[in-house]
Amino acid sequence: MERIEKQMEFILEIDKEKQIKRKTLQSNGKDFEDDAQHAWHMSIMTLLLNEYANEEIDVLKTISMLLIHDLVEIDAGDTYAYDSQGLKTQSTREAKAANRIFNLLPEDQAKKMFDLWNEFEERKTAEAKFARVLDNFQPVMLNAATDGRMWVENGVHLEQILKRNEKTHEGSEVLWKYMYEHFIMPNVEKKRIKR
Repeated sequence: MERIEKQMEFILEIDKEKQIKRKTLQSNGKDFEDDAQHAWHMSIMTLLLNEYANEEIDVLKTISMLLIHDLVEIDAGDTYAYDSQGLKTQSTREAKAANRIFNLLPEDQAKKMFDLWNEFEERKTAEAKFARVLDNFQPVMLNAATDGRMWVENGVHLEQILKRNEKTHEGSEVLWKYMYEHFIMPNVEKKRIKR
């Protein structure tokens, strides 16, 4: 019973991911998405868009990464992509959170979670590279769908978006090109993203 009790504790704990609001508006332009919605959306996107990965990927492994990569934000909070101060402490805060949250599980499952989370963070495998593409693509898509409101409110510059996405092409040339041409540059032209 100890094993299932640990699993249940973890499962109940991660329900808190639904309470972590992101700085990305949902497509309705009114409500901010939460981390669980973000993970769900990218998981469905992986099922639909995996054909655009630069290399063949293990879809289940990629979805698994996307479902767990933001669980650390239960403790660490969401760090806005363009918050230069928050980004300085993000790695430390998230590593501490991963240690607490994943270790709620039985040892073998905790190791699997750590391994997936670290793989995502290191961005070396085809799955991690594609997962990172979607982690960048999804909020850019939603920002574009909401007339760039959060870009405008936060004074986001094109160079910040390009810096954040400097490795996006490594996971998918096709999705990077699509994002750049359909979401980013039209919003630069409309002055929703500063030059």
